[in-house]
Amino acid sequence: MPEEKYITASCIIHKGIVCKNGKVLFKEEGQPATGFLLSVYKHFNTDYPKFYKMDNLSKLGFLATDILIKDSLDKSRYRAHEVGIVFANANASLDADLNYWESVKNIPSPALFVYTLPNIVIGEICIRNNFKGENAFFVQEKFDIPFTAFYVSDLLDKHNLNACICGWVDIVGEEYKAIVYLIEKEKKDKAELFTTENIHNIYELANG
Repeated sequence: MPEEKYITASCIIHKGIVCKNGKVLFKEEGQPATGFLLSVYKHFNTDYPKFYKMDNLSKLGFLATDILIKDSLDKSRYRAHEVGIVFANANASLDADLNYWESVKNIPSPALFVYTLPNIVIGEICIRNNFKGENAFFVQEKFDIPFTAFYVSDLLDKHNLNACICGWVDIVGEEYKAIVYLIEKEKKDKAELFTTENIHNIYELANG
């Protein structure tokens, strides 16, 4: 029988607001997406020089994950292959694709071309945190919560994962949204069961 799993933390970045576990941690509305992401990076005293070279999708997913796991994921409890990542969005790497296409009009930019795959954001997060577990990036018309719940549960039940970061990370131009969840097998204070209903409730916070 499958074990119960828990949402032990969540993070939302949307419309100039950073929210963790239902609490607003940072707010700077009215900023262009690139400027806002840089403000978030500086506000949380993130120290990762490679951040400046990333495309906006990678910056968004990187920041959301960094905030999500800070003081929430005890990495010393897990081996590298026991932590996985499952993300989805509707626009793949379109934001980077458009920027690369603009560069082609003059001199094609290899630095931009590197980011013309959506799963690069997962690679950036794994390098930062030494995660080596199963990972996947799905392109969906909208966040398919039942599919995500099933897929992540299956990974935790059958593929040697003990923790998984999952959620929705999407950006095109000035429209951006990240809703990410930390899923673990061990129940912690204020953790909620990993169910489609609880995933949905947190997702709706970003739309409310």
